[in-house]
Amino acid sequence: MTAPAYQRVLLKVSGEALLGPESFGIDPGVTMQIAEEIAEIHLMGVEIAVVIGGGNIFRGLAASARGMDRATADYMGMLATVINALALQDALEQIDTITRVVTAVEMRAVAEPFIRRRAVRHLEKGRVVVFAAGTGNPYFTTDTAAALRAMEIRADVILKGTKVDGIYTADPLKDPDATRFDSISYLQVLEQGLKVMDATAISLCMDNRLPIVVFNLQRPGNLRRAVLGEAVGSLVKV
Repeated sequence: MTAPAYQRVLLKVSGEALLGPESFGIDPGVTMQIAEEIAEIHLMGVEIAVVIGGGNIFRGLAASARGMDRATADYMGMLATVINALALQDALEQIDTITRVVTAVEMRAVAEPFIRRRAVRHLEKGRVVVFAAGTGNPYFTTDTAAALRAMEIRADVILKGTKVDGIYTADPLKDPDATRFDSISYLQVLEQGLKVMDATAISLCMDNRLPIVVFNLQRPGNLRRAVLGEAVGSLVKV
């Protein structure tokens, strides 16, 4: 069996990934499919943490654009990520993968508060850790939370699961002439305004030389291929 290219990874999953064919909420079938992909690499001995978004339930930025106070809207978005994290935890534990939900906003009845050393210990003990509630601060996206948590747990790479198979010059779902990058630098992403992650997250990764692999999470087996270091999706590096 091929040895994994990374020993500790952080998987960023958008809230929209849990939608499936629905336009709102959580599709249990899709959630289980993602859980099975995570469990597969967990069985390979890879330590895996997950940061999950909340866009399938509530988008703080969209609500603030319609007149809601931005900080309030962002806190509501954080709560949406906790709902998603609990759904993913349930799916993982149904397939015998021990999982801990760790939140940046304290809510003892449903999850652990974020304590860095405790989260790292969970990983060392072979548990999947799902980070919820973003950074715990308004004005910061879950992409930034992914970059921050990856640095805190000393992950080898951020694996950003999306609906497309990498980074393109334009949205490939809208522009048939869009071309894909196999590899691209952080600066190119920022200069060209490519919608990989927000600028704060990209800058954080650039400053700490943390590579990002952007790949299609909806294609079965892609997560395993990414962890094995195969050419799947696009790589963002120095």
